[in-house]
Amino acid sequence: MNNDNPYGYPNRQGPTTRRQRVHEILDISMPHDKMGRLVDAILITLIALNVLAVIFETLPGLSEEWLAVFYWFEIFSVFIFTIEYVLRVWSAVDDDEVDYRHPILGRIRYMLTPMALIDLFVILPFYLGFFVSFDLRFLRVLRLLRVFKLTRYSSSMSLLLNVLREEGRPIGAAMFVLMLMIVMTASLTYLAEHKAQPEDFGSIPAAMWWAVITMTTVGYGDVVPVTVWGKLMGAAIGILGIGMVALPAGLLSSGFSNELHRRRKEFSDKVGSALEDGVITAEEEAELQEIQEDLGIRAEDAKEILSTGMRIHGDKIAKCPHCGEPLILHDRRAMDRAKTQDDT
Repeated sequence: MNNDNPYGYPNRQGPTTRRQRVHEILDISMPHDKMGRLVDAILITLIALNVLAVIFETLPGLSEEWLAVFYWFEIFSVFIFTIEYVLRVWSAVDDDEVDYRHPILGRIRYMLTPMALIDLFVILPFYLGFFVSFDLRFLRVLRLLRVFKLTRYSSSMSLLLNVLREEGRPIGAAMFVLMLMIVMTASLTYLAEHKAQPEDFGSIPAAMWWAVITMTTVGYGDVVPVTVWGKLMGAAIGILGIGMVALPAGLLSSGFSNELHRRRKEFSDKVGSALEDGVITAEEEAELQEIQEDLGIRAEDAKEILSTGMRIHGDKIAKCPHCGEPLILHDRRAMDRAKTQDDT
């Protein structure tokens, strides 16, 4: 038995099967798969339309015609979502990142994952409607969580997620201190104000509402301290809140700057590797373009990085024997033909 295949199932090698292709399209395991991106865009559009339909169905005085449209649109949507769910479960065994290879246990394991449960909750209310009378269609809003699967296509979303992952601990520490200050301030304000304003400051949770609004400098003005100690607490939390609320914003700003610098450095290293032999072939050009899109680097920045790389590797850059221009972004065979013509 192969150690790489402990369950004894055949390795997924050779030509792509129909089930593997379904998995690639639905799971978006190939970032530049046009069919996968098209299918996902259609599903996201259908999800958004379903949420809008659920929202508009709550409007009073809808005509019978509109109610019929919403009903048939719901049937159509559930039909599409059911097919998608069945295909995802069927093709889950071809996931190379997670071991779902067992034909039964593997699919059950996939069905218990968070995203698969969301898929199930989206279609389950419709079928439960045949057995129970209450309305569960609001669970379809959970379907919007599928939009996070687009992060591998959206450089902005992937940048944000990377920053949150890298700066998670500092931001968490800042939020902990912020919550501690809110609890302490709300408790002290409750002691100062609950006798003077039992309706507004009758409990610590009620005082926490005022503390949050004051600390974030929103200041609705619906609750205002009237005692001397309450006003002192309000002044203190207002001053401290400016710095505490700005702290997570500063951490995010620093994280974005570091992540952008890291991405530019990564692209610069790729350019340097491509210029090691003195010429960027058509294949290398396409690869650099793909990396640029994945990292979310602007075309102007990519051009500047390429120019910098050419200056650094200037002694290695091949020159055209006729015009003397660098042979950059040309196929290697064109350079060889130019050298052959010069020799003859």
